[in-house]
Amino acid sequence: MIKAEAIRLGFMSCGISKAEFLEKEAPRLESWLQAGMHGEMRYMENHFDKRLDPTKLVEGSKSVISLLLNYYPEEKQREDSYKISKYAYGTDYHFVIKDKLKDLLQRIQDEIGEVHGRAFVDSAPVLDKAWAAKSGLGWIGKNSNLLTRQVGSFYFIAELIVDLELDYDTPVTDHCGSCTACIDACPTQAIVEPYKVDGSKCISYFTIELKEELPLHVQGKFDDWMFGCDICQDVCPWNKFSKSHKEPLFDPHPELLEMNKKEWEEITHETFNEIFKKSAVKRTKFEGLKRNVIFIKR
Repeated sequence: MIKAEAIRLGFMSCGISKAEFLEKEAPRLESWLQAGMHGEMRYMENHFDKRLDPTKLVEGSKSVISLLLNYYPEEKQREDSYKISKYAYGTDYHFVIKDKLKDLLQRIQDEIGEVHGRAFVDSAPVLDKAWAAKSGLGWIGKNSNLLTRQVGSFYFIAELIVDLELDYDTPVTDHCGSCTACIDACPTQAIVEPYKVDGSKCISYFTIELKEELPLHVQGKFDDWMFGCDICQDVCPWNKFSKSHKEPLFDPHPELLEMNKKEWEEITHETFNEIFKKSAVKRTKFEGLKRNVIFIKR
């Protein structure tokens, strides 16, 4: 019933795993943080225990319901444009998915009775990809994204953590093989070894998370990405199977697809607010986007 309802609400797939301590992820997360691979993202240091144990996050939790929502766009930006990560083309995913998760929880409560749960969309200390992999929705690839053979990796991951015991799914096998396309393609060498990404070297980190001046040693390495980066996904062979999403809220503002580099360089505050009114791009603010464009153009 839960999986059927998830599909009805527009999710691509749904998997369920037992809410328990993520034993394998604990040492990985610890060494990643100790190596400073989170850069200026200090929030990653907070709530270490909660990140690894959902029972500390949601009292009495027994199951983690993981869900995938496709965002792969039918139309892309024009070639002579500064680029925005495809996930940010339309309405901010936090709003879109939160509503769907609330509906799913309501449906579970209507069907089963009193069920307590919390919805998570990249907004609390939850290791989304680890839970999705644990519940059989895909494997974590060499670029540290969740991959599936059927549809690649252009989708959002969300969770519903509930105090309900359910049937649990099992993980799938890794199908990266000897492929190193993502490692070879990264302009800033952020994928320091297979399955390990140094977040502080990632173009997405520089263009979104870093609030100060962009460092000169990455000058000329952004490949025209002004917000986020899709390079390691674009080159992944499994993304040949990506299919266009069917969520109208993820459709881009027409102007986003039409603007060329010159128009981005001359963008006004007013146009920025119009195009990105409900977009995740607002995270970097008008000043941040201008900073990125100037840095790339130099």
